[in-house]
Amino acid sequence: MITREQYTPGPVTAQVQKDGEKWTLVLVRELRHSPEKVWKALTDPAQLHEWAPFDADGSLGKVGNTVKLTTVGAPAPHITESKVTRADAPKLLEYNWGDFNMRWQLEPVGGGTRLTLWTNIDRRFISMGAAGWHVALDVLDQLLSGSPMGRIVGPEAMQFEGWQRLNKEYAKQFGVEAPRW
Repeated sequence: MITREQYTPGPVTAQVQKDGEKWTLVLVRELRHSPEKVWKALTDPAQLHEWAPFDADGSLGKVGNTVKLTTVGAPAPHITESKVTRADAPKLLEYNWGDFNMRWQLEPVGGGTRLTLWTNIDRRFISMGAAGWHVALDVLDQLLSGSPMGRIVGPEAMQFEGWQRLNKEYAKQFGVEAPRW
């Protein structure tokens, strides 16, 4: 069991796909949990509340659902109506979160799941997004392992030494300047 105080993020793992000004962040994570268990954590509001950078007022698990997603940790919460465009449990989930298109793919691997996230992010903030999602997926893994440590998002994440290291390392990897806040 890792406590929040003991938590240190691992090495950078994200990639970026560049198409002119459109950049897509791609994170792949091997989780020791079944696709069904991971799917529930991606779609159930109670579980999203434990790890994601937003709260959801409904399930993201059904095509056509319109769900309000509220950012967490921001000085003023930002509420976005999101529509689930694909929900093929427990394989593929797609929805929008404001200007972000979120695509989650779950593939069974051994006794666990290979989780892949694709999301578009303004290139000026791509290293921050990579660092934030990296930490969120670590928190998700701990939650699914039965050792929740609470989400680390927003300004709290930016004060976290591990997030700051990741932000710098991702900026270097992606060839951008790390934003300073």
